[in-house]
Amino acid sequence: MKRGDLVLISVLLAAALIFLVPRWLGGNGSEENHNNPLIATITVDGRPFKQVELTKEEQVIEIRTDHGTNILKVHDYGIEMIEADCPDEVCLSFGFVNQKNQSIVCLPHKVLVEVDGGPEGGETDEVDAVVN
Repeated sequence: MKRGDLVLISVLLAAALIFLVPRWLGGNGSEENHNNPLIATITVDGRPFKQVELTKEEQVIEIRTDHGTNILKVHDYGIEMIEADCPDEVCLSFGFVNQKNQSIVCLPHKVLVEVDGGPEGGETDEVDAVVN
């Protein structure tokens, strides 16, 4: 190896460490939800059905309507649709949602699950960017 190769490898390793060390020391953003837990609002046919706090503990919510049955599972500070008897089962593809403003929708059963901030109001709505 030439001296230039060693310098280039050293610079790349230093740059990688600069980006990785804060992640190791700072943890991840999910810890913020512990202080201000998220709330999932479940509506059926446009009417409020239930509000659930997204906790680490496992909860199973069964929604039975004239349109069909959906089963939601709350765990690890998020929520997911684990079972639905609708013909297309698109609602199962939304997966695990655990961030504010995410949602799960089951159109055939008219079920909507929206994740929002906790009772304290959660994060403030601020402008992310301005495009000219």
